[in-house]
Amino acid sequence: MVRTDEFSVKRFGGDQARADKVYEGVKEPLTADDVAAAITWVTSLPAHVNIDRLVMRPVAQAAQHKVHRVLDE
Repeated sequence: MVRTDEFSVKRFGGDQARADKVYEGVKEPLTADDVAAAITWVTSLPAHVNIDRLVMRPVAQAAQHKVHRVLDE
């Protein structure tokens, strides 16, 4: 779950309200800078190091379908 200014809006055909709902109640979704930092780390490793798989999620997301949300009551 990476919050950007464009991806979710594009995904939902320009529907900003629907795009905003994806992140509603998620305290701290990942940002493009978080992803960039991971890419920088991977590309800075020695040539003999193989990163086979890298899964990034915010701490509020246990799996693709399990997200902890704190909603106002």
